[in-house]
Amino acid sequence: MSTVTKDRFRPVKSILVSQPAPADANSPYTQLAEKYNLKIDFRQFIKVEPVVPKEFRKQKIDILKHTAVIFTSRNAIDHFFAICKDFKIEMPADMKYFCISDQTAHYLQKYIVIRKRKLFVGQKTAQDLFDYFKKHKSEKYLFPCSDIRKDDIPEYMEKNGIEFTEAIIYHTLEADLSDLADVKYDILAFFSPSGIKSLKTNFPSFEQGNTRIAAFGPTTAQSVIDLDLILDIEAPLPNAPSMTGALELYIKKVNNL
Repeated sequence: MSTVTKDRFRPVKSILVSQPAPADANSPYTQLAEKYNLKIDFRQFIKVEPVVPKEFRKQKIDILKHTAVIFTSRNAIDHFFAICKDFKIEMPADMKYFCISDQTAHYLQKYIVIRKRKLFVGQKTAQDLFDYFKKHKSEKYLFPCSDIRKDDIPEYMEKNGIEFTEAIIYHTLEADLSDLADVKYDILAFFSPSGIKSLKTNFPSFEQGNTRIAAFGPTTAQSVIDLDLILDIEAPLPNAPSMTGALELYIKKVNNL
């Protein structure tokens, strides 16, 4: 069990974000680092591997028998269209797409020409899509996902009697973080239960000490608590809908700004 120490609330100088570095040179993380003179590093704690055609074939899924596709991440989009390419499948013009966020919908344009009447977009979470599913209950949904995924969409579909097929198109694995063994950060920021799991897999004897942990989303936060770690920063917040916003609120507090 982690315990709170007096030095735990010392000023923040360094943050490790468990995601790839953003492509935008002027990202919110860059602005945060410059504004508060912080060292912010990025390191993906998980990696993904595609399902090979032979493995996908075993699932006995006929993609073209579906009338709608649900996308919850860019990884899902990339691996889904890779499968389509492997099987020489061309998506029909009348296919409907349900995307979890604007960012996901925008990324979808990499593969298809989007027509607004066939695209349904949520704000940020799967719950944002539930009203769309209810209004389009007669569709035959395909849900491309990882072997590790949240239960919210499948549970909603089953509960409401909506026809859907779950398609495992990639695997989520822990990345090798051995080079970080002797590196210390004031804050570790996580975005999925898989990231937390990777921390414990790579460092079974991890002692939190004065390291603060930030978690985005309720399932990530619960994973921190389940491992008897201290959850210091939880996002999103009503007044801070992003991870960077939640980090900034915390930094202002402990850095006495």
